Amino acid sequence: MSSFFKTLRENFALTDKILIGSALMLAIWGIFCIYSAAGGNAEGAHGLDYAIKQAGWLLVSFICMIAVMLLGPYKLLDGAYPLFGLTLLLLLLTDLLAPKVNGAQSWLGFGGIRFQPSEFAKIAIILMMSKFLSRYPPLNFKTFMAGLGVVMLPVILVLIQPDAGSALVYLVIAFIMLLAAGTPIKFLGGLVGLGLSAIPLAFMFALKEYQKNRILVFLDPMRDPLGAGYNVIQSRIAVGSGGFAGKGFLLGTQSKLKFLPEPHTDFIFSVFSEEFGFFGNMLLIFLFGVLLFRVTITGLKTRDRRCKILVSGVIAWLWFQMFESMGMSIGLVPVTGLPLPFLSYGGSSLLAIFIALGIVAGVYVEGANTKRVF
Repeated sequence: MSSFFKTLRENFALTDKILIGSALMLAIWGIFCIYSAAGGNAEGAHGLDYAIKQAGWLLVSFICMIAVMLLGPYKLLDGAYPLFGLTLLLLLLTDLLAPKVNGAQSWLGFGGIRFQPSEFAKIAIILMMSKFLSRYPPLNFKTFMAGLGVVMLPVILVLIQPDAGSALVYLVIAFIMLLAAGTPIKFLGGLVGLGLSAIPLAFMFALKEYQKNRILVFLDPMRDPLGAGYNVIQSRIAVGSGGFAGKGFLLGTQSKLKFLPEPHTDFIFSVFSEEFGFFGNMLLIFLFGVLLFRVTITGLKTRDRRCKILVSGVIAWLWFQMFESMGMSIGLVPVTGLPLPFLSYGGSSLLAIFIALGIVAGVYVEGANTKRVF
């Protein structure tokens, strides 16, 4: 036991404390936002209940992050294939067994514990593609298509749920990781062109009716102000009413008067903006910027090819979800229901993000320990 604590102290002394500190600050700030947003919501639960649950998940997430950091990135990369296989199995079980909630099957439950496999699939995809792309560099069309095929398996499984938001995150992660692995620009450009050309067909034949409505009201929220456009309109009102300094903590009216739907999950940024205003948003974006900068520094300095590709996937994940969640709250992008990292209520999302940061911290510590990565 004493050797364990000695190793823990040594690793913590070497780790990126700015990275860990910024993540904790964001998550703690999120607990206060959840407390405010969920107070007296439509389900009748008090905001304190949600805040306590989120605090519990934060404690579990922090412990898991430290454990993953101590384990190190190389052991996780060695087990990337079986972890990916287990993830595919869980996603398949979700499609077959999970109960439908609001028209989607996203949650599995075992022994009274419910979790969202699609969140942890992001970690498995990053580990799998890091190992695969480092072993088979996507420098020709065959290996490029093989690498793309890796991510298409979980994409198809989450689209069945249907969860277009998670599928979009997977594709963004894969795109950035392929870029980091040295994929020729002509292949990536062709992929983007194919995706853009497929949008009309996907709109007509692949999207559900509510997903089509989200795109239409993104273009014109007033086409259905009391239906599909209601969420976007109320979210914009909440963000704009915050002004420069905000109305103050617990003083936001859009969530308190129940105008804003899903305030503690999908539209937590709207609640935050109303209460803390433009100034608070700048502080929030600054914290996210510090976090992403520290992750980027780790990826740039490591000399291990697998770790470089791995860190690029984590950056893509965090950046895209931050951009999408904030963007949909102000009408910049269509509504997808993606949680805002660290702030939105949800144990699966918070745990998955901290595990990913634990892997990045492990890369940082490994380099400081061995002197061969940095």
